[in-house]
Amino acid sequence: MTAILSAAVLLAVSASAGGCSSPRESESLQMSGMYFDTIVQIEAWGTEQEVLDHCDEMCEYYEQLLSATIETSEVSQINNAAGSPVTVSEETADLIRTGIRYGELSGGKFDITIAPASSLWQFRDNEEGVMPDPDELAEAVSHIDYRCIQVDGTTVTLTDPDAKIDLGGIAKGYIADRLKEYLKSKGVEHALINLGGNMVTLGGRYDGSDFNIALQKPFAETGTALATVRVSDKSVVSSGNYERFFEKDGVIWHHILDPDTGYPVENELDQVTIISENSVDGDALSTTCFVLGLEDGMDLIQSLDGIEAVFVTSDGEVHPSSDDLDLTIL
Repeated sequence: MTAILSAAVLLAVSASAGGCSSPRESESLQMSGMYFDTIVQIEAWGTEQEVLDHCDEMCEYYEQLLSATIETSEVSQINNAAGSPVTVSEETADLIRTGIRYGELSGGKFDITIAPASSLWQFRDNEEGVMPDPDELAEAVSHIDYRCIQVDGTTVTLTDPDAKIDLGGIAKGYIADRLKEYLKSKGVEHALINLGGNMVTLGGRYDGSDFNIALQKPFAETGTALATVRVSDKSVVSSGNYERFFEKDGVIWHHILDPDTGYPVENELDQVTIISENSVDGDALSTTCFVLGLEDGMDLIQSLDGIEAVFVTSDGEVHPSSDDLDLTIL
């Protein structure tokens, strides 16, 4: 997912709603910051500023653990260890195990060792990008295999010394879940968490209504909604080929890479949105289903309990995974 100004999922309704709640319950506090190369925004009702300040500190903490671009992070320590064991925090080990689980679930279509290939591409916010050398990319792809990751307690080892981990496909979802968990522990009943477009709702709005989340129309001006979905206490995460890309010789090269080739996925999809209880699941599944394509992605979603999806094909058609979604197509 990209920054909030070009997020695949946008808040459709403003925070001002009526109701007969007490003043404290009807008043919200906000926190915003720049982490994980994206804008993080949290709005919570009926709480204290120190709670939002701690959320800010949590974002900083997790970025220092999980970022593959910060040299001192735990992920970078693993990547730079050339196959030697590295002891990490329980949080990092837990998220890596989650990444392995989704590698197994997807048959390798979601792979957290994508870093050797993804690091060769440069997507510069729709400006002129840089394509990798084909031979160099082929060599990088030979080191993409989540099965080379061994996790023993909090010790992580890459059995391929040239493999590298990138948790960008699940980290924001994981952190959003931890923020929601913390807010709930502090008695917050109504909040909206936005990690660069990963939208997570704690309860509904303070007046008892659901949050109304809009799905960005692919390749349209930012803020142009294709559809809206009403949710309460859920996560809404989208992945799409319009988020980070560049165009060269009439071809769009986007950031969602096929682990088998190292090149951007080519299929009939422009966007996949996942509605789930946990945002880490939505993060992983939105990418997984995009790589799988409409038919296989739909089959996967319909095999999972408590997960719904909205697929958008390149012809503009919207394909919900079930009729249970409170979805309005605009």
